Amino acid sequence: MTAAKLTTLASALRRFFAEHLPQVRGASPHTVRSYRDSLALLLRFAAAQAGRSVAELDLDALPPDVIVAFLHDREQAGRNRASTRNVRLAAIHAFFRFVASVHPEHLEQCQRVLAIPFKRSATRVIEYLEYPEIQAALLTIDRTTRDGRRDYALLATMFNTGARVQEILDLRPSDVQLVSPAHVRLFGKGRKERLCPLWPQTAQLLRAYISARGLTPASTQPLFVNHRGAPLTRFGVRYLLAKYCDRARTTCPSLAGKRLHPHSLRHSAAVHLLKAGVDLVTISHWLGHASPNTTHRYAAIDLETKRAALNRARPTDGDDTAIAAWRSDATILEWLAAL
Repeated sequence: MTAAKLTTLASALRRFFAEHLPQVRGASPHTVRSYRDSLALLLRFAAAQAGRSVAELDLDALPPDVIVAFLHDREQAGRNRASTRNVRLAAIHAFFRFVASVHPEHLEQCQRVLAIPFKRSATRVIEYLEYPEIQAALLTIDRTTRDGRRDYALLATMFNTGARVQEILDLRPSDVQLVSPAHVRLFGKGRKERLCPLWPQTAQLLRAYISARGLTPASTQPLFVNHRGAPLTRFGVRYLLAKYCDRARTTCPSLAGKRLHPHSLRHSAAVHLLKAGVDLVTISHWLGHASPNTTHRYAAIDLETKRAALNRARPTDGDDTAIAAWRSDATILEWLAAL
């Protein structure tokens, strides 16, 4: 039995994941896994289209029309939104940029794939929790149980730090400083490291939780684990948040119409800081945004700020008694007359 010939596609995939992403690009394990999942879906789709096994595929099985068909299939059969489609396409683009550099004989095919555009996606309203809603959810947690104390510390830390869910799940006791000034060390996108301050209440919760687990401050074990001792997952955090928000709906009806997920706590922290008068640049550093421009969207979703602006605006009810202040300012009126 003759051994299967190593294809150009197989060689490129091996180098892309084993060398290029971790060593050249310095991509995080989460990025590598995301790219792996996207390309695995593409390979299975291309194999089905060609009537071959994945092991038999080569680069000629991935022309632009197959990739476009794959993206369309993910939107329809996979029920992916345009944003998820674009994540898949970003991984494909990254791979074909690499192929173009190491296999220039396939440059024309790579250029055609790289010309596939990202799809414009509709901007959805950012859902966040108001402070009373967060309190209502936390009050439903039974803190007399081990899991309840973990869940309370987990959700309180997420709200305090505004961290991405994976940043929280990657926390170790060695990343937490509970003496003044209390803070946590977070590792964000692109392995960027930042320090986030802890409120005294949050520091007290984490101190009690770490002590109850019998961990030392220098421990490198995962901070938040499930009842089997394995690290919590993003899906586990999503389940816990949904469970406590569902319970809180009886006392806080405003939760009923909200589509909530772990990232909602990140949005909630940003809006809470904004309402407290913290400037957008500081909030940007707090959240670990690459650019303050990303943080500006929170200024647009704070309903209380909009209501305050509405109250300050002049009512359009035909009442001319509320004359604008500038109309009684002689200096301004003289300047206008001279124009």
